[in-house]
Amino acid sequence: MKALVLSGGAGTRLRPITHTSAKQLVPVANKAVLFYGLESIADAGITEVGLVVGDTAEEIQEAVGDGSKFGLEITYIPQERPLGLAHAVLIARDFLGDDDFVMYLGDNFIVGGITGLVEEFRTSRPDAQILLTHVADPRAFGVAELGPAGQVIGLEEKPERPKSDLALVGVYLFTPAVHEAVRAIAPSWRGELEITHAIQHLLDSGADVRSTVIHGYWKDTGNVVDMLEVNRTVLETMERRIDGEVDEASETVGRVVVERGARVIGSRIVGPVVIGSGTVVTDSYVGPFTSVAENCRIKDSELEFSIVLRDSSIDGVGRIENSLIGRHVEVTPAPSVPSAHRLVLGDHSTVQIHT
Repeated sequence: MKALVLSGGAGTRLRPITHTSAKQLVPVANKAVLFYGLESIADAGITEVGLVVGDTAEEIQEAVGDGSKFGLEITYIPQERPLGLAHAVLIARDFLGDDDFVMYLGDNFIVGGITGLVEEFRTSRPDAQILLTHVADPRAFGVAELGPAGQVIGLEEKPERPKSDLALVGVYLFTPAVHEAVRAIAPSWRGELEITHAIQHLLDSGADVRSTVIHGYWKDTGNVVDMLEVNRTVLETMERRIDGEVDEASETVGRVVVERGARVIGSRIVGPVVIGSGTVVTDSYVGPFTSVAENCRIKDSELEFSIVLRDSSIDGVGRIENSLIGRHVEVTPAPSVPSAHRLVLGDHSTVQIHT
């Protein structure tokens, strides 16, 4: 069994971060989202991975390499433009051959991994198996309709009037039967080859399409709110570890990770928090659900429920929360200006000004 991992999307909902960085490499708990997916694939016993890449191919390749650090063998598959999930299957045909495969969206995050799902698929081997989860607003997702016995009877892509609240999670398992389906469908109104249309084609042709409804944690980390939420979830699973330097004037409370080479000086850190190597926190407060990457500087500031990427500095700005701060960013106080009122008053005016 092989894996096909999609890492070619533009990440428009995470701009401006993704103007200069691949969305799949934005870190949660100081590790790229993509790495969690690759680790889940390796844990499931799959070693051959096709990584579909687009405009950020060079950055992805530099981060992932040949896959050996994950126990994987990576084959890079270039995609000129993001033309849909089914298009990714289409261009990966030579890599996939006649093997079964799991398709994993590189910006998705699933707590607990996919080992159980892969084992279930290997045992029963339907033509396709999809993951579903209940969502509050299914209009933003591919949506599945189930029959009375729980069987999949229909799929729609981002419907205006969803027939259920069951959204497709970004993990799919296929036999080679899907290759005929992706060749048979036409582009949608979005100009993309939709994987939901390919799976619907399988259904229409009488193929065995099964679903698993997951009740655990899943997130598509496509926007800042979801990134911060995934960061919170991962940090809650960490164990306390102080490998860096924390001086006597500092206090660390709860699940705090201070990586080797990091320093905490005259500061209070309340976990869950991770402080990356080479980072220096001075005379500051870093509160729960915050990840500070490597080689950052935090001074005379307060930071909570935020992600700070590498090589950034926050100096003397009071409190920051619910924030995603990119690489090589400098956050400083605005220069103070004299307070003044500008007036144009007519004759015989009476004006009261609060001073």
